[in-house]
Amino acid sequence: MTVSRLIPVPIPDSVAAMIGSCMPLGVLHAEMDAECAAREVRRFRGPLCPEDQADREHALSTLARANKVLAAYNPGLVLQPGGGIR
Repeated sequence: MTVSRLIPVPIPDSVAAMIGSCMPLGVLHAEMDAECAAREVRRFRGPLCPEDQADREHALSTLARANKVLAAYNPGLVLQPGGGIR
């Protein structure tokens, strides 16, 4: 399977709501959690103090939990820690 290198295009809120209405609520929550966690992981660069390291690890664990739900629904929805699709 080859990964498509499509450029993300913003979609209107009404279209996003229509797409979201077709997905189970747990998957929608996991998708939002994954997006937020992936963004949070990207914030941490370079040498980290112990508090930042703990925050990064917490974000990674949140991303892993969300990815588990997303992969069960559709493996194409899984996010990488940097925010890109796997």
